[in-house]
Amino acid sequence: MISQELLDIIACPKCKGPVQLTAAKDGLVCAACRLVYAIRDNIPIMLIDEAKPLPPEP
Repeated sequence: MISQELLDIIACPKCKGPVQLTAAKDGLVCAACRLVYAIRDNIPIMLIDEAKPLPPEP
């Protein structure tokens, strides 16, 4: 699991905005860019090319 200290300093590499842990705690979400960055082996993969888009809001 990612520590709160890391969550406090980590930012979206695209817009430099804040990210939040997903409900399943398996990724980090940037609400502004609507991207999800995966977490593998407790390491956030903060590469824009590997981020997945959030599904469209209804």
